[in-house]
Amino acid sequence: MPQATILVLGSINTDLVVRGTRLPAPGETIVGGTFFRAAGGKGANQAVAAARAGAVSVSLIAAVGDDDLGRESLAGLHTEGIGCDLVKRIQGEPSGVALIMVDQAGQNCISVASGANLHLTPADIDAIDDSRFEQSAVLLACLEAPVHTVIRGLQRARQMGLTTILNPAPADPQIASPDVLKYVDIITPNETEAALLTGQAVQEPAQAIAAGKRLTQLGCRHAIVTMGARGCVVVNDQVRQVDALPVQAVDTTAAGDAFNGTLALALAEGKDLMTSVGWAVSAAAISVTRPGAQPSLPRRDEIDKAFRRPDT
Repeated sequence: MPQATILVLGSINTDLVVRGTRLPAPGETIVGGTFFRAAGGKGANQAVAAARAGAVSVSLIAAVGDDDLGRESLAGLHTEGIGCDLVKRIQGEPSGVALIMVDQAGQNCISVASGANLHLTPADIDAIDDSRFEQSAVLLACLEAPVHTVIRGLQRARQMGLTTILNPAPADPQIASPDVLKYVDIITPNETEAALLTGQAVQEPAQAIAAGKRLTQLGCRHAIVTMGARGCVVVNDQVRQVDALPVQAVDTTAAGDAFNGTLALALAEGKDLMTSVGWAVSAAAISVTRPGAQPSLPRRDEIDKAFRRPDT
């Protein structure tokens, strides 16, 4: 088995979570929820997901403030075995914070104060030694870092021969361009993100397939549109639908991060795309049965037990 070495470009946040019976309407206050704090940020979550799934080496490219939340986040990432020497410390800026509300069906809404995450620059990407890319198999990026920084990361990774995965969350329409997507091997939007990137409704599998085809026409090699409990569609020169595993959802907060981190790990190990997607779907299914972001991310033995290879 090849050594799975991964670079993750993204964000580090602290999640402040309130669980209640339902999500409040605008202007409404709902009393009686429960509160907890957890490590989060899409970049950090995806790095932890890859590490727990079995990556030999995961390095995170991100930024935190010089504050207690940033120091606690880095300590937690070190505990998970994540390399943090490429994490930038920003004086005078707070570390990122996400305010998350979760209802009793596991659905959520999230508001993020990005803080130091916004201070990761293309120059920071240029400053990374070539050897870090040469030693890695996959670059996984999300859009909780500045978009031009992400684009530069994708460019360098593609130039160095890495497989590039872009999780376009939160969606930014400017990445839906041949000038960007030519650097992307695999793009992994959910339904909402796919709709924002393509300008077309994505509510049913047929619409997800159409959006995936549009994204591949714009330049990426593969588009995987995730649809929660309905699984995902994989679009390239073929179209394949992969069912989700049947589970009782508790909290869907980090399902996409579990999917993307595990997808990156499987590809870095040399698994074919559909096997890798099966692994990713299994990891996402496990994650939604648990509360929190990083606390919900499964380990290798759990994914092995749940794994079901999609029909090809």
